[in-house]
Amino acid sequence: MNPEANQLWRAPRWALAVLLALLGMLGPFSIDTYIPAFSGIAKALGATPVEMQQTLSAYLFGFAFMNLFHGALADSFGRRPVVLCGIAVFTLASAGCALSQTIGQLVFFRGLQGLSTGAGIVVSRAIIRDMFSPAQAQKVMSQVTIYFGVAPAIAPIIGGWLFVHADWHSIFWFLTAVGVALWAANFKLLPETLHVTQRQPFNVRNLMQGYGQLGSNPRFLLLALASGVPFNGMFLYVLAAPEFLGTHLRLAPQQFFWFFMLTIAGIMSGSWASGRLAGRISPRRQIRYGFTIMLAVSLANVVANYVLAAHAGWALLPIAVFAFGWALMVPVVTLLVLDMFPERRGLASSLQAVIGSTANGVVAGVIAPLVMHSTRALALASLLMMSVGLVAWIYVYRRWPETGRAVTAAA
Repeated sequence: MNPEANQLWRAPRWALAVLLALLGMLGPFSIDTYIPAFSGIAKALGATPVEMQQTLSAYLFGFAFMNLFHGALADSFGRRPVVLCGIAVFTLASAGCALSQTIGQLVFFRGLQGLSTGAGIVVSRAIIRDMFSPAQAQKVMSQVTIYFGVAPAIAPIIGGWLFVHADWHSIFWFLTAVGVALWAANFKLLPETLHVTQRQPFNVRNLMQGYGQLGSNPRFLLLALASGVPFNGMFLYVLAAPEFLGTHLRLAPQQFFWFFMLTIAGIMSGSWASGRLAGRISPRRQIRYGFTIMLAVSLANVVANYVLAAHAGWALLPIAVFAFGWALMVPVVTLLVLDMFPERRGLASSLQAVIGSTANGVVAGVIAPLVMHSTRALALASLLMMSVGLVAWIYVYRRWPETGRAVTAAA
């Protein structure tokens, strides 16, 4: 924690949470806003479905690759310069997307977007721990998750509205405007939270030592798995939404919003509960509550899919409850990851993001296409994703019993 943290941010804590959540929302906005215009962009640029898929793949590849470096850069040069540079590149890349005349140009600028958006997600986590004690940090992390949960709900709505009432270019001009506004807000409001005495030298040797230190630590890797992989228990359903909602549950496209609203309500309520529990119970107990909820609802979902015919009347509720359990525990696990290496919180956040985004990519590219044909297969795959995180946490719990044991009083 920065020893001068009390002097860096004098506004209400929730205001910082909003600013950091907006940074994290760049990623979902970059994906979800233009998805409704996929077919329109393809038609306008004369692109095939495979070529359009490359606009998403280029973004995800750039996002995953640069996550390796955002945190290391922030540990060496400070949080503020990395955030401002990331937003600036995102803004220029968004304008490039809007001006693209060929599918090749769009793929290039989408890749550039991916390289830049991870800065907000990765560095914002480190900023929280720079500024707050563990219990306070848990509250802020929970608030960030609440605000962050709004992005997947409103981004497709905004993108669809812009596409219908203007054209696909307007979507990327909108993202350009978001980038400009966010850069201005962070330039004016975001303090430098990394104390000068805590900066790491930026050279290849020190960087490789950091990667080696974290990447060879089994407890760090297991905690990163415990926080990153269970998310895919619900993300799987998001990826399979057209098949799951349209084919299996027979919902009309205009009814899809119920799925997203319930899931987001689960995330927001779980995050709220996580913030309320900060400093009242031990982190390990809160993590146990979260995994217990996810395990119970995952098992119930599997049984229900084998016993009952798929129907929207019940099939959406387990996913929302799962989302609640995930949001209840993930802020706590994330803070445990960051606190393992206080001098390298940026790098720890980077590697945690890499592990999570890699899991997301495997689920998106391999698992989802294999299981979306069946609601039973979806339920079993969701249980499997949660179980990976659960097993990782159980191993940490037994091998390092001191992890998350202490209760830090809330301020």
